[in-house]
Amino acid sequence: MGVSTTVTTSRPGDGIALVTVDRPPVNALPVQGWFDLADAVRAAGRDPAVRCVVLAAAGRGFNAGVDIKEMQRTPGHAALLGANRGCYEAFAAVYDCEVPVVAAVQGHCLGGGVGLVGNADAIVAADDATFGLPELDRGALGAATHLARLVPPHLMRTLYYTSRTVTAAELHRHGAVWDVVARDEVRPAALALAGEIAAKDGYLLRLAKAALNGIDPVDVRRSYRFEQGFTFEANLSGVADRHRDAFTGTGARTPDVARRGPGARTSPERGRGADTPGGEHS
Repeated sequence: MGVSTTVTTSRPGDGIALVTVDRPPVNALPVQGWFDLADAVRAAGRDPAVRCVVLAAAGRGFNAGVDIKEMQRTPGHAALLGANRGCYEAFAAVYDCEVPVVAAVQGHCLGGGVGLVGNADAIVAADDATFGLPELDRGALGAATHLARLVPPHLMRTLYYTSRTVTAAELHRHGAVWDVVARDEVRPAALALAGEIAAKDGYLLRLAKAALNGIDPVDVRRSYRFEQGFTFEANLSGVADRHRDAFTGTGARTPDVARRGPGARTSPERGRGADTPGGEHS
């Protein structure tokens, strides 16, 4: 039985909505969790009383991406397609939120986590926060669109090819992270920044968000959708299953061409997965 995902919205200050994700142990989200998160962010942005949204997570890390165990135990392409669509909706919800979104990041921020913070308007991070895309190690591609919003182009490519991570301090030097604070101060610091933003006129903030999105040089929705096509190709080839099996410790199994195409294999739920940081696919 899987661990339930909780997405809650609270009002910690005037004009501020706090959206918190909680899926122990590492916030690797199943398909429905991504859609729930998208709904919560969109609803907060539509509320005329809200002028800034803070996106946060409970537990030891901000986000470990997609739950690979769910993907491997689900026959056919349903979980893969659901994860692709869910991530697309969640990332787009952050980007298209009618008001600014501040991400409060602690611990690991991997795969889909980078997709979320890369589309946020501002990032406040704990001094233990690390960011990265281990996609190639998991048989996937994706979220390079969002990593490119955090670091310069050649660094993005090197991080992507190597699956290395960068620290909050390094992103702060590149100007991607607004502030780096002690772990127990990350949420208060994010709320303080959100309070400064929320002190502005709500109508003007909505105009500003729309204007800034309109002048972005890259259409993040289209760019990410393009990346997702290559993720699906990796699955059809069978290489994605091999890497996910190695990660979860599943081992060799009988080929089932009808499941994911030539070279693919069935994947019962065994070994590691959602309980391991980096257990994602985006």
